[in-house]
Amino acid sequence: AGVKIMIGLQRRFDPNFKRVKDAVLEKEVGDTIMIKLCSRDPSPPPFEYVKGGGGIFNDMAVHDLDMSRFLAGQDPIEILAVGSCHIDKSIEVLEGSEAFDTAACIVRYPGGVTAQIDVCRQSSYGYDQRAEVLGTKGMIATDNVYPNTAKLYKNDFTGNADLPFDFFLSRYNEAYVSETIAFCESLVKDKPVPITGEDGLVALVMAIAADKSAKEDRWVSFSEVVESVYCASPTECNLLSQSDLFPEGFRPASNAEELLVSDAK
Repeated sequence: AGVKIMIGLQRRFDPNFKRVKDAVLEKEVGDTIMIKLCSRDPSPPPFEYVKGGGGIFNDMAVHDLDMSRFLAGQDPIEILAVGSCHIDKSIEVLEGSEAFDTAACIVRYPGGVTAQIDVCRQSSYGYDQRAEVLGTKGMIATDNVYPNTAKLYKNDFTGNADLPFDFFLSRYNEAYVSETIAFCESLVKDKPVPITGEDGLVALVMAIAADKSAKEDRWVSFSEVVESVYCASPTECNLLSQSDLFPEGFRPASNAEELLVSDAK
């Protein structure tokens, strides 16, 4: 249609995460062995936000799942996820992963590389969102972002004078600005967008797979999730599942027409 689409995965523009990505690209820590990500919000959202939001993997961990793929520089294979509720017991009445306020995932990438992710809807000390990459020659990790660099030294405390930012617009202010500039440049200069619709689609598939894994207590491959997409006809199913929208490893091996055959009697 000639319309540019860019997905707002703003963490890719955060200077801290970007520095880790640069280190991976430049092989500063050697070949990647393991990726670790944590994402913990200052306080849980209201019940109305959680209900119908698709669950913690879709409305929260999707950013970390995307970041793992961004840092790995390749497409993932499968995922194992678990979830629980520790903070807001009122959400336990909801279905599936909407009942979780805490979750963890292991994402398996080619070459034995793994990404470990943990998320929680409450962190009493502000936004806790960090990344770490362990490589064959070293390790690089980010710290949280603080309002200032002041340190406090007392006989019973030594450390940052203030807590990390506790609002996402403050935490990612620079990332949002850079993201907006990048999109505008793609429009004005007719350049490719840095985060494509495919990136957003893959992140969503990863989140859905995590949800399925937590529900069924097993490893789930991402191609398996794509296979489960409803197809109105064999032709449409084939166009979707085998299109370039999905990385090759995400494309189902099954015949598209077979995906339309229901087991239900």
